[in-house]
Amino acid sequence: MSFDHDDYLTAGTMFGRCVAFLLDAFTIGVLWLLCAWVLGMFGILTLGLGFGLWPLLAWLPFCYHLFSILGANHATLGQRAMGLTVRRNDDLGPPTLAQAVVSTVLFYVSIGFSGVPLVLALFTTRHRTLHDMLSGLVVIHRNALQFPPVRNGRTARGQD
Repeated sequence: MSFDHDDYLTAGTMFGRCVAFLLDAFTIGVLWLLCAWVLGMFGILTLGLGFGLWPLLAWLPFCYHLFSILGANHATLGQRAMGLTVRRNDDLGPPTLAQAVVSTVLFYVSIGFSGVPLVLALFTTRHRTLHDMLSGLVVIHRNALQFPPVRNGRTARGQD
C-alpha cells in the first residue's frame, strides 16, 4: 500500500465537514437568537430607535465564518469539534484575509444555489469544494499538521 499525503490530510473530511455544517448552523441560530434578544431589549430601552439595528443580524453568519477562519484555530466551532482546520492549499499555511473573504462569500453563494457547487468535493483530489478551489484553501485534519505519518522510518515530510 503506497503512502498518499493527500489521503492523510483529508481522509474522512467530507463527513466531518457535513457534521460541522450542522453544528455551525445550530451555533449561528443560537447566536442569532441571542443577538436578536439583545437588539430587542436595546430597541425597547431606546424607545424604538435601536430597532434600526436589526438588519445587522443578516451579517451574523458571514461574520461568524469569516472571523472563525481568520481566528487562532482557522476553523469554525463545528470544524474544530470535528478536528478540522482551514489552510492554504499550496503550503498549508493559515488563510489570508482575502482568501477568507472569498471563501466565505462563495460558500454562501453556493448555499444560495441549493448547495450544488458543494458536490464538487466528491470528485476532487483533496475533497475541495468550488469555494475552496476559487479561494485557494483546503479543509484538512488539524492533527495532520502536528504529527506527520511515519512510513518506512521516514515522515511524510521526508524527515527522520
